[in-house]
Amino acid sequence: MRNAWAVALDLLREARSRRWVLALALGASALLLLLAFGLELEVVDGALAASRFLGGRTSHDIRPAEVALRPLFEGAAWLVFFGGAAFGVLACADFAPTALAPGRIEQLLALPLRRGELLLGTYLGVLALLLGGALYGGLGLSLIIYAKTGIFGWAPAAAALLGVAGFAAVYAVMLLAAVAFRSASLSGAAGGAALLLFVAAGQRAALAPLFAPGWGRALFLALTAPLPRLTGLAEHAARLAEGRPAQPALLLAQLGGAALFSAATLAAALALFERKDF
Repeated sequence: MRNAWAVALDLLREARSRRWVLALALGASALLLLLAFGLELEVVDGALAASRFLGGRTSHDIRPAEVALRPLFEGAAWLVFFGGAAFGVLACADFAPTALAPGRIEQLLALPLRRGELLLGTYLGVLALLLGGALYGGLGLSLIIYAKTGIFGWAPAAAALLGVAGFAAVYAVMLLAAVAFRSASLSGAAGGAALLLFVAAGQRAALAPLFAPGWGRALFLALTAPLPRLTGLAEHAARLAEGRPAQPALLLAQLGGAALFSAATLAAALALFERKDF
């Protein structure tokens, strides 16, 4: 396990030197700065009197600030959740293919490093990178709202944690594609497709009536049954943002489903990796 963490730390050092990851981080910082300077919230005696964004008035009703800010925190939760997932697909598509590239993989395997440790270390490093980015965006947004209103909400940070849990399943698919094809573009495409499929799986009950009764609908339900419910995790983040109580049993089931899918996909990637001759 120590070797796996060493691989993860090496991946984080490599990410720090990449201009693409740096550009995405600067983009997130620019968005936070836009919100910091463009969002104006007038709070008087604990009530939100008015709000403006880039000079345009967006509210005229005086309401308790905690109530008035719930839609803002809810929107932030959705943004952090799916924005973090999109960031992960774009920024992390080429980490595994780079490690598996001809010349690099032979060098890594010459070290006292097992193939499972290399795969697990890459997986953990990517999740740590995404967690740092998601928490940066989520906590940064919470601090901006706190500086303007005096109210601190944990919803964006909670959305970041749930988003990383959901992305763990997405990156497991990307890692499997990287082992199979050693292509960053195919790994990214697999991640984007997995993200869309996992969202569809979370809405399978609403999407099923779109298929005609018969084998088409049955096939859709069968294919989406084992997939993680990504939309369900995002909805839980939104529930917390609105101040509504979470549903622990359902949340644990969704997290457990994502974890089981990730473990099974990683096992398939490792089995394929072990059979490859480099």
